[in-house]
Amino acid sequence: MNFQSMHWPRKHLKSESTMKVKYDKDMDVLYISFNENKIKESDEGKPGIVLDYDKQGIIVGIEILDASKKMKYPTKIEYEMA
Repeated sequence: MNFQSMHWPRKHLKSESTMKVKYDKDMDVLYISFNENKIKESDEGKPGIVLDYDKQGIIVGIEILDASKKMKYPTKIEYEMA
């Protein structure tokens, strides 16, 4: 996959946002946010996977419902840079 083609126009981001990962154990929801933009639209592309978009169509975050049923350890994170 060519990662250069995956970049979106940075001018649409509110700030130099840091990606954040949050797991709510009570709700069993894992949320990955990519920026601080306001969510305008959400789309459940696959059952239990919700993609959030801003008004420009840029992805804001991914919500995984029933996360513990989709992954063994929803609180374990491994980060890798290439």
